[in-house]
Formats: sequence, structure tokens, C-alpha cells
Amino acid sequence: MIARRIWRNHRFLRPFSSSSVCPPPFRVPEYRSQSFASPTSLPFLAPSLSLMKWCGGGGGSRSWFSNEAMSIDSNARGGFIDVPLAQTGEGIAECELLKWFVKEGDPVEEFQPLCEVQSDKATIEITSRFKGKVALISHSPGDIIKVGETLVKLAVEDAQEALLVSSDIPGNVEPSCSKPKLDSLVGALSTPAVRTLAKDLGIDINLVIGSGKDGRVLKEDVLRFGGQKGNVAGDSVSTTISSNFEDQIVPLRGFNRAMVKTMTMATKVPHFHFVEEINCDALVELKHFFKENNTDSTIKHTFLPTLIKSLSMALTKYPFVNGCFNEESLEIILKGSHNIGVAMATEHGLVVPNIKNVQSLSLLEITKELSRLQHLATNNKLSPEDVSGGTITLSNIGAIGGKFGSPLLNLPEVAIIALGRIEKVPKFKEDGSVYPASTMMVNIAADHRVLDGATVARFCCQWKEYIEKPELLMLQMR
Repeated sequence: MIARRIWRNHRFLRPFSSSSVCPPPFRVPEYRSQSFASPTSLPFLAPSLSLMKWCGGGGGSRSWFSNEAMSIDSNARGGFIDVPLAQTGEGIAECELLKWFVKEGDPVEEFQPLCEVQSDKATIEITSRFKGKVALISHSPGDIIKVGETLVKLAVEDAQEALLVSSDIPGNVEPSCSKPKLDSLVGALSTPAVRTLAKDLGIDINLVIGSGKDGRVLKEDVLRFGGQKGNVAGDSVSTTISSNFEDQIVPLRGFNRAMVKTMTMATKVPHFHFVEEINCDALVELKHFFKENNTDSTIKHTFLPTLIKSLSMALTKYPFVNGCFNEESLEIILKGSHNIGVAMATEHGLVVPNIKNVQSLSLLEITKELSRLQHLATNNKLSPEDVSGGTITLSNIGAIGGKFGSPLLNLPEVAIIALGRIEKVPKFKEDGSVYPASTMMVNIAADHRVLDGATVARFCCQWKEYIEKPELLMLQMR
């Protein structure tokens, strides 16, 4: 009888009519309260929300949102709601927590950013789907969080109603590129030991400018700040710094962790290298012409857009180089789109965004898209779409230095090309006279399960012809 009365008292929570014979698919987990004296503290039933959804707004921005059931503590009308880490992409099982935008006790509005996490593919902002107050923060920056684990506990006025209504409200996860990031953290990033040191020296750690990753305050920063303020004797500072020769353990996170996985897989694939020298005199003149006739100060003309477009033209004649290999079915998939990736070295690690459908883009459009990707990569704001779906990769190692490199495959792609620096070298004509020439070494790594040496050599010769004779490129360009 007691159970029947409790069920009758909670029938108003059911989202279906009394005549319905189908129970809700899931029971919302119970929040473990200290007291169960009131019937309202018992777990209630709520409609299960479907699996992870991906939605696109009318303005072009996209966001992830989690529809996982959340546990609440329903005391009277108020209660707590757990905000979990939602599934941020296919195959993503965990993320690294980079920073919090809120602290315990802060009021939170709907769609307000709560924190920022980084997966193997992108940096993502977690937003709130509820209006309330931060009751408990479960993790610290630097922690690795599994999908589904609770990030933060929110206190809301009506937890039951908020959870039921939230099924119609899009999401709590957004790529950091779709919304402006808050300018600063709530408090300084540092370890407990560094905070204790700052407290012992009478230093407000929030005033110390951190030199570590993401502005993290290190022990040296505190000592340096203390020396400037006269809180630490000069000899003690020099003694501490001079004795800092201990080994450090640096965990690999984000893009660096992804690089470990992809490069380990690449070493298991049989591949070979093909090296060629390309005369870039015409390419240098073309770049000079673009710069002289540039009317848009926001556009910076480089060699790379022409190399990318000429590469796409060569791929049209050799589609196997733009394919991938299905090891299970022993099939080669010839990709219809030329999504050419460009390896970029950032302070957050190596990342390879790609320019989509290069075969349909002009040189100017490629230049603008390359500039956009470089800006996002520098600010760690690349979206999952920017770094997925590539069909072949260019690694411009020459921009840093070196004549050529020996790249490893970026699976599941079957080819990757390393570009050396362009340099002036003496060349001989047929009559024996010497003339200066701008040359560049390229090194093509290819999957030998799909491509043979002759195919790669012919492909490279075709690409070389387009670079050395851009008039042919213009003639055949669509």
C-alpha cells in the first residue's frame, strides 16, 4: 500500500497519460542523500533522452549535446543536477580538462560555458543546460575524464522540472571555435605545492604571471615574483633555481597523445619514399606577382596555396594516391574529394587540419581557407570537422628548416609529402654555363600495399610539371 501511494503521488512526473501501458525506458539514478524521511527524496522516473545528438543551427554554428540521464536530489522543489562529460565525437572515450570558467558558488545561466576540455581531435567548451548555482566541482585542470563522468554538480530551484524540460534544449558541449572564449580563468592554475609556497611567502598567487602551459604558475614564477617584491632573499632564489636539475615527468595529453597512437599505427604499415627535386623559379615569380597586385591587406600570399592546387590537379590524373586501404575487405577506396591536410606545429602539439574539396576551389579561396585554419590552430580552436576527413597530407618542414624530411603516413591516407625549403643553388645549362635556380626537395611517403614506385614516380613528375610550368596549371584548372 505504501508503495502504491508513493507511486500515485509521483504520477504527475510521468510524461505520458494515465492510460499509457509503456513505462519510461530508463530510471534516473538516485542522488544519495543523507536523509530519506520524505517521500520526495525517493528516486523518480523521467523520460530517457536519446543518444548523443549533433545539431546545426541556422547561423551555421554547430554543437554537441548530451542526452544522458542525470541524477538529482529532489528535496522539496530544489535539488542538485549532475552535469556529465558528454560524448564529444566518434571514438572519443576520454578528454583532458583544460580550465574552468566557473568556481563553486558561482551563479550559472543557461548555455553559459562551464569549462574547456580537449580530446584527441579538438578543443571543446562544455556549456550548462540549466540555470542554477555551482555546488561542487569534481575535477581539476589537467585531469583525464572519462565520457559519462560527472564534471560539476549544479544546485537548481526545481531539479525535476529542469531535467524534464532539458530534453528539448540543445546542448552542453560546443566546439570552442563556435563561441568566444572567456578571457581569463577563475583563479590561477598551479599545483598545491606551489600554492603552499606562495602562501608561506605571503604572495597572492592570482597576481603571479604563469610561464607554464596554459598560464600555469610554476615554482620559479612564485620565487621570481617574490624576489621582485622583496619577499624572498636574492641568495635563496638563486640557490633554489640553480639546484633545479631534477628529472621531470611530462604526461602526453591532447594532440600529443593522438600523435602517439597514429604514429605507432603508421610504423606497422609497409611504406617507401620517393625523393625529387623541383625547380621553383616560376613559383617564386608567381608569388611575387600575387604580392605586388594584392589589394586585400588581410591576405598573405605564400607558396603553399599554389602547391596545394597543383597537387590536386595531379591527384585528378592519379586517383589512387588520393585513396585509402580497407584492410579487412582488401579494398581500395578512391576518395572523390581532395581534402588536402597541412601539418601545423603549434604549442599545443602537432595538428593536421585539411582544406576540403580543393579540386573545386580557386587559388584565392585556398589562400583564405589556409589562413583560417592556421589562425584556429594557433589559438587551439580547431573543430573536429577541420581535422577529420583528410585524403592526403603536406608537411611543410622547409618553413622551419631542412632540405627534406622522411615523413610517416597519416593513416588511413596512403601518401604524405614533406616539402623542403626553397633555396638558390647553382645549375648548369647544356652549354656548361652556370645559372642560379630556386629549387625544392620533396619526399613522398607511400603505402606500399596500395601504391607502387612507378605510380608514385609518375604522379610526382606530373605534380612537378604543374609547379615548374604554372601556365599548364592555369590551362587545365577548373
